[in-house]
Amino acid sequence: MQCAEQYRVQAYFDGEVDALSAIDIERHAERCPDCRTLLEDLARTRAHLRRELPFETAPAPLRARIGRALDAEIGAPRVATRALPAPRTRPFWLGALGSLGAALAAGAAVLLLMPVRPDPVLDEIVTAHVRSLMPEHLTDVVSTDRHTVKPWFAGHADVSPVVADFAPEGYRLVGGRADYFERQRAAAVVYQHGAHVINVFAWVAGRDALPEAATRSGYHLAFWRVGNLEYCAVSDAGWDELRRLERLLRDLGAREQMP
Repeated sequence: MQCAEQYRVQAYFDGEVDALSAIDIERHAERCPDCRTLLEDLARTRAHLRRELPFETAPAPLRARIGRALDAEIGAPRVATRALPAPRTRPFWLGALGSLGAALAAGAAVLLLMPVRPDPVLDEIVTAHVRSLMPEHLTDVVSTDRHTVKPWFAGHADVSPVVADFAPEGYRLVGGRADYFERQRAAAVVYQHGAHVINVFAWVAGRDALPEAATRSGYHLAFWRVGNLEYCAVSDAGWDELRRLERLLRDLGAREQMP
């Protein structure tokens, strides 16, 4: 007999639940082997699809032509005319087919100009960030000492991220926690900058290229790579503040990579 929570678990996996429901489902999955197996199966299926399905985009010249045509349509002057009855010799179905053809052409243009698919990794990261802002979910280890936070990840995450307290520069180390996405136990190092919380996620880099920067649901995401680790700083802080922390962590990571 299947668990009654399976549909909520699937909705959680698809990012269709709020933060409070997500926490409740995660706790349930920890206790329910069926739902835990379901999440693992869904993650494997998604990874396989990402790996095997080709990523198709419209050719750049076609996208440019459609964009110019839409711009010309929007900017064309409107001439007020009195509606005239259609000639009696024109069949009704001919006008209907013409309208249908125009609608199909417009729909095709929209589909070609829209992104072919969203990046689920970005959505997972934002979901993890929002979930962390719930009460008592921000940190698993609370400390401003890197020598306390960094060793903690050894038994709780699959990676050992760059950790430091940049309080003199305005970025106070709060602590860290483990999160799960990209089929990994990712590390999250938490900083406080003024009134803003900044999560810096780290995980083993995959084959898919990630953008240098993105915005989702009002949150800024800055990506960079050090060695074989992918990093992403997420916050509602401004880009300048986020990029400054990125530079501090990049420089420290480069020094740690040196023999």
